[in-house]
Amino acid sequence: MTTKKKDITPLRITHLRGPNIWTYRPVIEVWLDIGEFEELPSNKLPGLYERLTARLPGLLQHRCGVGEVGGFLERLKEGTWVGHILEHVVLELQNMAGMRTGFGQTRSTHIEGVYKMAFRTRQEHVGRAALTMGRDLLMSLIEDQAYDFDTELEKLRDMVDALCLGPSTAHIVDAATDRTIPSIRLTEGNLVQLGHGSSQRRIWTAETDRTSAIAESIASDKDMTKSLLKACGVPVPEGSLVRSAEEAWEEAQDIGLPVVIKPYDGNHGRGVTLNLKEEAEIHAAYALASRKGDSKSVLVERYITGNEHRLLVVGNKLVAAAKGESLSVIGDGKSTINELVEQQINIDPRRGTTEEFPLGLIMADVSAEVILELKRQGMDATSVPAQGQNVLIQINGNVAIDVTDEVHPENARLVALATRIVGLDIAGIDLVCEDISRPLQEQRGAIIEVNASPGLLSHLKPAQGKPRDIGAAIIQHLFGEEDNGRMPIVGVAGSKGCSLIARLVSSMLSMSGQYSGVACSDGLYLDQRQVVKTNCTSWEAGQRLLLNRNVQSAVFETNARNILKDGLAYDKCTVGVITDLDGHQDLAEFYITEAEQMFKVMRAQVDVVLPHGCAVINAEIPQAEELAELSDGEVIYYGLSTHNAAICKHLQLGKRAVFMRDQQIILATGNQEINLLALSALKTSKAEQPETIMAAVAAAWALDIQPDLIAAALRNFDSNPPKKHY
Repeated sequence: MTTKKKDITPLRITHLRGPNIWTYRPVIEVWLDIGEFEELPSNKLPGLYERLTARLPGLLQHRCGVGEVGGFLERLKEGTWVGHILEHVVLELQNMAGMRTGFGQTRSTHIEGVYKMAFRTRQEHVGRAALTMGRDLLMSLIEDQAYDFDTELEKLRDMVDALCLGPSTAHIVDAATDRTIPSIRLTEGNLVQLGHGSSQRRIWTAETDRTSAIAESIASDKDMTKSLLKACGVPVPEGSLVRSAEEAWEEAQDIGLPVVIKPYDGNHGRGVTLNLKEEAEIHAAYALASRKGDSKSVLVERYITGNEHRLLVVGNKLVAAAKGESLSVIGDGKSTINELVEQQINIDPRRGTTEEFPLGLIMADVSAEVILELKRQGMDATSVPAQGQNVLIQINGNVAIDVTDEVHPENARLVALATRIVGLDIAGIDLVCEDISRPLQEQRGAIIEVNASPGLLSHLKPAQGKPRDIGAAIIQHLFGEEDNGRMPIVGVAGSKGCSLIARLVSSMLSMSGQYSGVACSDGLYLDQRQVVKTNCTSWEAGQRLLLNRNVQSAVFETNARNILKDGLAYDKCTVGVITDLDGHQDLAEFYITEAEQMFKVMRAQVDVVLPHGCAVINAEIPQAEELAELSDGEVIYYGLSTHNAAICKHLQLGKRAVFMRDQQIILATGNQEINLLALSALKTSKAEQPETIMAAVAAAWALDIQPDLIAAALRNFDSNPPKKHY
């Protein structure tokens, strides 16, 4: 017999990647052995409350089962077990690391001291690391031992920065979620699929699958962009392409000083130098621009006085605008420019090195643009300006002041026109003018660049002004008002005839003209063709259907084991079929020991039915009516006879059911009936249960497939067709 000790020991850690017995979202499920702590709730652990709340003050916001702020701390004072405490510690660590989450649950098992804990995580590796850190931190607090909290939390933050979606992409995905549009992360980076199958779209931050490669190439060629814009009447600065510093000086004199020099194929303001008046400055700026671009060609343009602005266009509509500002430091007679930058600029909490900050740090001794600007003033990063001396660090580039509501309609029209001319669907338009509320033509303003894949953070988190809902605008651009990116999905859960039900439903979908996919225990099928012959009820196999652009509808078989091991392969379904609640005898390894526990497992299939969808439930299940109450959509019962109590009650309410009468399949809505066909008309083996046929018929009916097509599919379907070779 194992000796119990004061410890928290994870016995099993599982990432449930789809809807599961806990929630609709991915979670990490942990089985914990808390040893002697089973006899030591929190009110019997001296000093734990004080040490824990001092280290994690954010726990005050955790509502827990009480349902209000401070709920968890109330439980902590009264006495709760360490598994429950660990759940909240892990959630708070993820929040502190920059990955917001809130769901968690901890439940006891039939084994004393062993608990199941689940907590929401947006990234598996971060969640697992937070679990390890949380366990170590909690043990150190219980034992009143030292723990290097700051170092470990910084490691967790680094993981969030490296592994989670960037803030711009996450904002777009959140906007999709608000529209109930599903999302699948396709890489470890920011490539994300929105929607399923043939209804999907793809984004890569501010690029979409509508973003033309040709348009991107044009946008990266600044000279070509200018030529196209000028030809269409869009105001652009006068200028030319040059290939030497001497040629740049000659062109600057022809245009008229001051001028701007920049790489012809640059982006994000790299290698751009403004307000150049002297030959030496122009030579130095040419050298910088030629280094920053992919080519030695450099643009010399007329310098336009005014402020730099970035206007964001999505789907030919202006959705946000931000204004830039110059950066300066004031000398104190003793500090270097490097030190002044740190004291006066980089101290700004809006500045940082990661994507979450709207403004970047200024490195006066590293940034080539800053070095050149200082050189023009006869200084470098180690210079010590006099008391009160104003030193210009950067003319522009700090575009983070929201001015969306100030943009003149004519300027909005011009930037939308510029986006269409280049051919982009999402573009960041850089323009310079004195006053964005007046037309550019009135003030000699001009569009200076059109950028593909524009940065979004200055609009999402402006340093000043109102944040703009860019994600909603991009989602609206990709999906119409009524489009949620979903295709019809049928989930079939149980242990009786589920594979046959799935294949029958797919044949009915095909009969109605849809390219359907099936993932079941018989294999993977695409448009009635078997492409994989092994069991395909796993989460990974199901993902193949969701990613396939050809698939217009999909049918998935699952069972209790898969739900407990991985969760469902999809977030929501149009139709959810429950055939039975059997099989608890084979699930002891999951601490499922009683038949009653199967209800909580199998209800996951009903929980994910969409409001406009339907739960199809075997009326012979004793808990059929309890399952029906969980459906957000309609319910169709199926069974062998109308004498079934659940079916009778359902029909009396004017609802739908499928049943047998005299070996005929009947579709009934209240007291209205459709005689579909006789079982004898089917090619399927006599050994198959008629409930299987009725489950498939009910699912197809729930999908609004016409009864004559359902009957035709049944007549033509052969559960044991001749083997084909592909």
